[in-house]
Amino acid sequence: MLSDKMLKALNKHLNEELYSSYLYLSMAAYFEDKNLKGFAGWMRTQSQEEYMHAMKFYDFINSVNGKVTLTQIDGPKTNWKSIMEVWKDTLEHEKKITSLIHKLVEQALQEKDYATNNFLQWFVTEQVEEVTTVEDIIAKLELIGDNKSGLYMLDRELGARAASGN
Repeated sequence: MLSDKMLKALNKHLNEELYSSYLYLSMAAYFEDKNLKGFAGWMRTQSQEEYMHAMKFYDFINSVNGKVTLTQIDGPKTNWKSIMEVWKDTLEHEKKITSLIHKLVEQALQEKDYATNNFLQWFVTEQVEEVTTVEDIIAKLELIGDNKSGLYMLDRELGARAASGN
């Protein structure tokens, strides 16, 4: 059984995951506007993945007889100065989400809520992958610099990403 404090924290995080989905959809729209269809597709897939993460929280809360509480989602940023800025914002956001997941784990362990801790372990692993993937893309962008051919090739590579089914 969830404590009121844990339920509140899980609901707050569910809404963070919904915001993540919204943010990545906004980034996809930015890339669409720049005619970078591969970058846009990658972000759109990321948006869908974040929505699925939110639904994992939704389902978990319901499975332990908690009440899901949805709150207002702030509008995401809609414009960036450069492609690199989008990816740096992505990395910053993923690191923030990682920190929030770690805080949930700490809370679950403090409360001896082993079921919630077990549920959260999937997200701990997922966040390692998320951060590493974005760091790799940033490294490629740094290597490419202003090379239009390199940007074209990276756009094609990112466009090949398929939904992971998380």
